[in-house]
Amino acid sequence: MIESPDRFILKTKNLSKKFGGINAIDDLSLNFRGGELRCIIGPNGAGKSTLFNLITGHIRPSSGQVIFNGINITNKDPDKICRLGIGRKFQVPTAFPTLTVTENLMLALHGKRNVLGLFYHSDPADVLEIESMLLDIGLMTKRNLTADSLSHGERQWLEIGMVLINKPILMLLDEPTGGMSPEETLGTARLIRKISENVSIVVIEHDLKFIREIGQHVTVLHRGKKLAEGSMDEIIKNDDVKKVYLGGDTDPAD
Repeated sequence: MIESPDRFILKTKNLSKKFGGINAIDDLSLNFRGGELRCIIGPNGAGKSTLFNLITGHIRPSSGQVIFNGINITNKDPDKICRLGIGRKFQVPTAFPTLTVTENLMLALHGKRNVLGLFYHSDPADVLEIESMLLDIGLMTKRNLTADSLSHGERQWLEIGMVLINKPILMLLDEPTGGMSPEETLGTARLIRKISENVSIVVIEHDLKFIREIGQHVTVLHRGKKLAEGSMDEIIKNDDVKKVYLGGDTDPAD
């Protein structure tokens, strides 16, 4: 169930991460409300993916805290953070290419329950859950196709479904439209808006047209710090954002 919009579902408090002498995240404090669809943008090297890695426990902060749903999850292992209700779709593909769409969803569902290899489980509840997910992600007619036979956009939708089937409270989506056609990008915007009716979502993206399609609230990062925050209209009018992002900065890649 979606969290109350009157409370913060996720907070970072003075969060920092140093790699050698570089501050990838620099004393960053952010608040995310339950029920929110938040977009995070920024030039390459702004710290966007590093932020996701810190939230999900894939790297440990140099200092500061991450608070999720009232629980301090700083330094917890990724599997424990996942079980608390944070689901993440990575940039790197995670679907098994030679398994069918249904099998990938079944594996994601069974992985939650620590059951492996039962792709044709007869539990009616599982069948209904997977069929519902196939409808939600628009892949019912592709259910028996292998993941490697899907279009790029369809594979992204499958991977969103694989995260969503675990019923996260918060979903983190890292550049979900990268490499998509315009039609697939619009389909992804529709899917994310639909998901956001029941799940809090934070999206990292570079496609500003896509962000305008989905964004209720936008945070701009630059060199590990919050540069600006507000609506998309406010962001594109911000002089600092124009200088370091919209005008093209030359920071190293994330």
